[in-house]
Amino acid sequence: MSDRKVKLQILDMAKKYDNGDGVEHINLDIYEGEIVTLLGPSGCGKTTILRTIGGFLDVTSGDITIDGQSIVNMPPEKRPTAMVFQSYNLWPHMTIYENLSFGLNLRKIPKDQQKEDITKMLAMVSMSGVEKKFPGQLSGGQQQRIAIARSLLLKPSLLLLDEPFSALDAKIRQQMREELKKIQSDLGITVVFVTHDQEEAMALSHRIVVMNKGKFEQVGTPTEIYDNPASRYVASFIGEMNFIDMNGKTYAVRPENLSVAEDGSGDISGEVRTIMILGHYVMVTVQVGENVIKCYVDREVSEKLSVGDQVSLKIGKHNIFEQEK
Repeated sequence: MSDRKVKLQILDMAKKYDNGDGVEHINLDIYEGEIVTLLGPSGCGKTTILRTIGGFLDVTSGDITIDGQSIVNMPPEKRPTAMVFQSYNLWPHMTIYENLSFGLNLRKIPKDQQKEDITKMLAMVSMSGVEKKFPGQLSGGQQQRIAIARSLLLKPSLLLLDEPFSALDAKIRQQMREELKKIQSDLGITVVFVTHDQEEAMALSHRIVVMNKGKFEQVGTPTEIYDNPASRYVASFIGEMNFIDMNGKTYAVRPENLSVAEDGSGDISGEVRTIMILGHYVMVTVQVGENVIKCYVDREVSEKLSVGDQVSLKIGKHNIFEQEK
């Protein structure tokens, strides 16, 4: 990644609110053609960072550059960025075509060029033929596609997405993620994405920034963050994780890295609490002392188990953290 051009650079940036909340000492390089997701719970500062990049919030100190040029003193409309919000922000009284052409008119793009660009962009977001409809005639997922198309028509250097799929139902969200990933790949654009949904972050991103209380806990690829969480917080926030206290340490083990030792030679023992079939694999929960341990086993193994059985579990790949006092 380091041989690629840095598109966005955040340099020791701080944004403090009057009540003392906010973010500080934020440093991040985002490379051209990358999707980077800011991931964390509500109130951790991820939207604050996104809005300072878009120009909707002033920074308290530090700098933000795009293609090596500082943008902190530019108003939002002068920045080479486009932002898509959770709420679509389409004008209800305008047709889809009028919504899409609005920004192009402000930039004085010739009408025939506008028509060509809009037709191409609607095809790209799988929305051809809706030009004469109004936003209220479209579903939530369709409106969000139009909002993304409107942003992309402005050919931004950087696309900013603030929880854009959180109002959609699970199946549509999945489709929208796939669409966005394909559009990003086709156009080679750079995207900064904000979400509190770890599955969304894992599915979409080249790199993830895991945030906690205004600070970066870990920056890495989805694989790095899943396999080698830098802290117990990251381990608990990304994916399912068991925390098992043994020998004065805490072992962090994913459910897929625990197996049932049929000869009783495992590392921990307990009683089968529940058995749940989740399609091609089965989730077995085991009561070990006061802890409930989750493990994923295949169907053949689960068919030999019953609730109340004593089982022995073998720990596979794991991470070790200091035991919490």
